[in-house]
Amino acid sequence: MLGTIVNCVTIFIGCIVGLFIKGKITTKISNTIMNGLALCVLYIGISGALKGEDTIQMIICVAVGALIGEIIDIDKRLIKLGDYFEKKVKKKSDTVSVSEGFVTASLLFCIGAMAVVGSLESGLKGDNTTLLAKSVLDGISSLIFSSTLGIGVMLSVLSVLIYQGVITLAAGLLSGILSTVVISNMSAVGSLLIIGLGLNMLEVTKIKVANLLPAIFIPIIFGLF
Repeated sequence: MLGTIVNCVTIFIGCIVGLFIKGKITTKISNTIMNGLALCVLYIGISGALKGEDTIQMIICVAVGALIGEIIDIDKRLIKLGDYFEKKVKKKSDTVSVSEGFVTASLLFCIGAMAVVGSLESGLKGDNTTLLAKSVLDGISSLIFSSTLGIGVMLSVLSVLIYQGVITLAAGLLSGILSTVVISNMSAVGSLLIIGLGLNMLEVTKIKVANLLPAIFIPIIFGLF
C-alpha cells in the first residue's frame, strides 16, 4: 500500500498548492489550461490503447463493461457522492462545481494504465516504482486541476485510496490468472476510457465514463480460459 499512500499524499499536496493560486488565475487562462490538459489526457489514452494485444477482446470488454456499468449506474452514484461533498464543503462564493471536480479528478487518477498496472505490481511483487512515478504526475496534475476545478479535486484522494488499495490487496488473490497479457489488456481498456474522459473535458462528448469502468476488469475473466 506504500505506493498508493504516497500517491494520495502527492495529490493532496498538489491540491493545496493549486487552491492557493486558484484566485490568481483568470477564467480565460483556466479554460486554456483545461483544454491543454484535455489534449494531454487524449494523448495518454491513445498511446496506451494502441498497446492492446487483442482488439476483439477490447470490444467485448467495453460492451460487457458498459452493460454492467449501466445496470449499476456507477456514473449516477459517483455524481451523487460528489453532490453530497458539494453540499458539505462548497461556499456561496464558489463558482466551480465541487461535484464536477471530484468526478473528473477521480476518473482521471483512477482509470489510467498506471493506476491499474502500478497497483497490480505493488500487490504482486511489492514493487511501487510505477505508482511512485504516477504520484509525481498526479501531483502536478492535481495542482493544475485544483486551481481550475477547486476543492473537489482534493476529495478524489478518497477515490484513489479505495480504488488502488482494493486492486493492490486483491492482486495477491488473483496472482494465478494475472498474466502479462491480461494486465496488458486491462491497461489498454483503461486507456480507451481515458480517451473518453479527454473528449468529455473538451466538451466534444458526454460519455458516461464511470459506467464503463467494469470493462477494465473483464480481461480477468478471459484469463480464466
